[in-house]
Amino acid sequence: MKKVEAIIRPSRFEAVKQRLADIGIHGMNYFEIRGFGRQRGHTEVYRGSALQVDCVAKIKLEAVVHDEALDKVLEAICSAARTGNIGDGKIFIYDVADAIRISTGENGDAAL
Repeated sequence: MKKVEAIIRPSRFEAVKQRLADIGIHGMNYFEIRGFGRQRGHTEVYRGSALQVDCVAKIKLEAVVHDEALDKVLEAICSAARTGNIGDGKIFIYDVADAIRISTGENGDAAL
């Protein structure tokens, strides 16, 4: 099992969620977060004044998937989240040792 964490633009969230549903991924968590990468935020104009916004709004998705589904999940996220501009986001992949469904006690792949 793999845990996939994707940090994406809020404007691309619905497209990513739909693409994941299309390939059979229905369980995920998401969080509204703020942060910055290499671009260190951006400049906005508010009431005629330029303001430096250091932390940019992003969405963080988390999903634990079967090893066999990993490539499809990564392709779905990349294709739906990509705009071609700086700030499209990042994906992190972690190994998951085990998972337990609390309601039934199932563990491993059966718990997903």
